[in-house]
Amino acid sequence: MDATQIRQAYLDFFVGRDHAHIARANLVPREDPTTLFTGSGMQPLIPYLLGATHPTGDRLVDSQVCFRAEDIDEVGDARHTTLFEMLGNWSLGSYFKESQLPWLFEFLTGVVGLDPSRLYASIFAGSPRWDVPRDDESEQRWKELFFGVGVDPVVTELGSAERASATGIGDARIVAYDESQCWWSRSGPPAAMPAGEPGGPDSEVFYLFPEVPHDTRFGAHCHPHCDCGRFVEIGNSVFMQYRRTASGFELLPQRNVDFGGGLERIAMAAAGTPDVFQIDLLAPLMSAIESMRPTAGVRTSAGAGTTDPESDRRARRIIADHTRAVVFLAFDGVEPSNNTQGYVMRRFARRAIRQGLHIGIDADLLPTLSDAVVAIYKDAYPELGARAHDIRGVLEREETLFRKTLARGVRELPRIAGNLLDGEAVFKLFDTYGFPPELSVEEARAGGIPVDPGWSAQFDLLMTEQRERSRTAAAGMFKGGLADQSEATTRLHTATHLLYKALRLVLGDHVVQRGSNITAERLRFDFSHPQKMTAEETAKVEAIVNEAIRRDWPMQVSEMAPEQAFSEGALGAFGDRYGPTVTVYTAGDPHGEWYSKEICGGPHVSHTGELGHFRIVKEESSAAGVRRIRAVVE
Repeated sequence: MDATQIRQAYLDFFVGRDHAHIARANLVPREDPTTLFTGSGMQPLIPYLLGATHPTGDRLVDSQVCFRAEDIDEVGDARHTTLFEMLGNWSLGSYFKESQLPWLFEFLTGVVGLDPSRLYASIFAGSPRWDVPRDDESEQRWKELFFGVGVDPVVTELGSAERASATGIGDARIVAYDESQCWWSRSGPPAAMPAGEPGGPDSEVFYLFPEVPHDTRFGAHCHPHCDCGRFVEIGNSVFMQYRRTASGFELLPQRNVDFGGGLERIAMAAAGTPDVFQIDLLAPLMSAIESMRPTAGVRTSAGAGTTDPESDRRARRIIADHTRAVVFLAFDGVEPSNNTQGYVMRRFARRAIRQGLHIGIDADLLPTLSDAVVAIYKDAYPELGARAHDIRGVLEREETLFRKTLARGVRELPRIAGNLLDGEAVFKLFDTYGFPPELSVEEARAGGIPVDPGWSAQFDLLMTEQRERSRTAAAGMFKGGLADQSEATTRLHTATHLLYKALRLVLGDHVVQRGSNITAERLRFDFSHPQKMTAEETAKVEAIVNEAIRRDWPMQVSEMAPEQAFSEGALGAFGDRYGPTVTVYTAGDPHGEWYSKEICGGPHVSHTGELGHFRIVKEESSAAGVRRIRAVVE
């Protein structure tokens, strides 16, 4: 089976077991200020894992497109991608280990057809420190499943990954790791979890590629969590039954199952290849990139081809991954900019273009490959095909802009380098103009400028310092978050509904929500509008919102089909996708006309009068054609 077939088979498998197929969430979390992107399948479902009732029921299944920008430096090997699909099924208090593990094993071996002798399972070894017991039930389930297909279910206690690297696993099939490996929460192991965060022990499934030799750089012995590529994790069942408290853990109101299985990695196992770029979702991109390049080793007007096979392969993998990522980001409403999600998108787009220069491609990289991405995914995501022209235009404009920037870099190189091109000059050209380091060195030599032999070490040091600054800034970008459902955050969340309607009343119906970010201190609301708001428009919006607050309207909640919601005038955020049932919040006179009607799943106050006085602090540009309002309630 290829990835496209596996995706559909997975959805069908769990729908056949009474799961509701829910639509994927937008890559930009609508109201979760703790993160820039949707990086896991469970992220949009946090309220329901904490006990809220999901409108479609207590058994859910989906395929969620995820993006993890922090993995950017890992891309280029055979396994890592920044954009991936996570197959997910959830039990919100319905079933637990007794059904999850047998169903997963049946799907992998009976439907996908994986060889069970290549599968390995992990279990939680327990944590005396946190008073969480060993997962004996999962061990017993796995023993029965492996024994049933003639595989000897030997169990070994590994503890930490470090100990596993030192000892190996012998002939074990089931391995017990501590909380450093077999515990899952958004924040990591128990010690890193903030109060209120849900989590629990997990049980992973790994696929063995015996043809991949163990690399001792990762330890003396291989084990399932080794990073050498011999074992690849293809699925993880998280038994989410705990919530972190100030002193330890308490049980959630219900025992949940949160399963995530990487579609691309399951497809690797099904195809018998340890190289993710050979599966059907990425191989066509690799071929398209190869067809665009000139003869290897021939210098072009913008860069140079490479004759190093490994460097060449790494460049093509980065291009394929990053192009796929920026296509889906554009699909979900992100445009390249110098702020937040737009900045990340710009970084990925320009890194792909720079890698294209590395292998001799100096024109039309992103628009050409965006067509290839759409061709791969349009059957699974028909809306992608419908918006192909718009997506191509976004990427074409960014590439044109960046190539002009590169041209300026060529002109500025002699001035910046002076009499010697050192690491600081290379870094400045890279940071300011996006100039690839190797291209700076080549252009300097071609122009007769000496190159400092130590330029690379100095450049690497400056890059490391920049990454650390970026990580620090990202970690401190947002304070608090809607996930805490505090009273202050809930008030501001409700205020966005009133603001959205007021903007449409003042500016026009072209206003569409393009994102929001809410903390306990303020709200941030992005919306489509081509120009800066006037002071009169801003004042009018404020007045309308405060009038809605003064009227103390009830916030009425109802559930309905999305088609009915839209027919009744309900609004949603740009790029949101919906399942068969949605939750709609309405503010207005319960005996007369409504003021605001919006599809939303977050917490709200019961009456608008609870909000306080609404004040717009700032109105500014967020991206091309997108404005941003920052506001508070006092």
